[in-house]
Amino acid sequence: MSLPLPPYVQSMGQGVHAVDTGFHRDRFDAAYLLVHEGRAAFIDTGTHFAVPRLLAALHALGVAREQVDFVIPTHVHLDHAGGAGTLMRELPAARMLVHPRGARHMIDPGALWQGALAVYGADEMQRTYGEVVPVAAERVHTTSDEMTVSLAGRELRFADTPGHARHHHCIWDAATQGWFTGDTFGLSYPEFDNERGAWILPTSTPVQFEPEVLRASIQRLLAREPQCMYLTHFGRVTDVPRLGALLLSLLDEMAELGRSLRHAADRHEALKRGQLEIYLRSLAAHGCRYSREQIEQMLAMDLELNAQGMAVWLDRGR
Repeated sequence: MSLPLPPYVQSMGQGVHAVDTGFHRDRFDAAYLLVHEGRAAFIDTGTHFAVPRLLAALHALGVAREQVDFVIPTHVHLDHAGGAGTLMRELPAARMLVHPRGARHMIDPGALWQGALAVYGADEMQRTYGEVVPVAAERVHTTSDEMTVSLAGRELRFADTPGHARHHHCIWDAATQGWFTGDTFGLSYPEFDNERGAWILPTSTPVQFEPEVLRASIQRLLAREPQCMYLTHFGRVTDVPRLGALLLSLLDEMAELGRSLRHAADRHEALKRGQLEIYLRSLAAHGCRYSREQIEQMLAMDLELNAQGMAVWLDRGR
């Protein structure tokens, strides 16, 4: 028996539900709950602090914890997989399906935690991420490119999609003809939606950003002619061909900006300023009515993290 959905859960039809994890701000970070023929799967989990919301979504939909077959992080960055171990403790029948490059970090998250600690600092880690719980090795299963699994007869297909991270896969849902894209298909915040539709931007979060590789992954997703994309940041987007073209164009501009500033003395701040100008021009063309100051505030975290990730890319191989 189903109950009223909590306000942070949105039903998207055909058994797909987006759970706002509450990370950073409202409508910033989503986990997805698929329910089909009495069985369920989570795709991305948010952080440790998101797990009560994920379990409440299950309860509201009348799905027992024993009916969850899969927990599937798109990649092991903590806003996507930080809560996976905590969630797995509550789901006795679930198997974790993770990219082979990310599996060891789910079994022993120490290095993952230390890497994030170097980016965010101890206070922010405790406040924002809480903890990362290891997953028993026997419950962790690695995926491979073009591998399929069945959720009670519903086909889910995996695609290896590096470029944002080398431990990233996307998941094709045959039922909705849509991709669960993690960060490969960028970020589209609902605040920027208007009568022209959604707006999207790439993410180059540290430490494995590779623009040429990411471009190829995006093109691979688009080649399947999806009807929709399910973004972790944030929600379902349609009008995929237009958004794909915009995303690729902005990715190229970011890469060009980075190369032009490779040896700049104040590179970090210059990368942030340059990105902001790129996004402001794009948003103006989109008909955005926010002021420069409002846009800069909404994108502050992305400007900072993108600049950090671009710096790692520019210095790779030195």
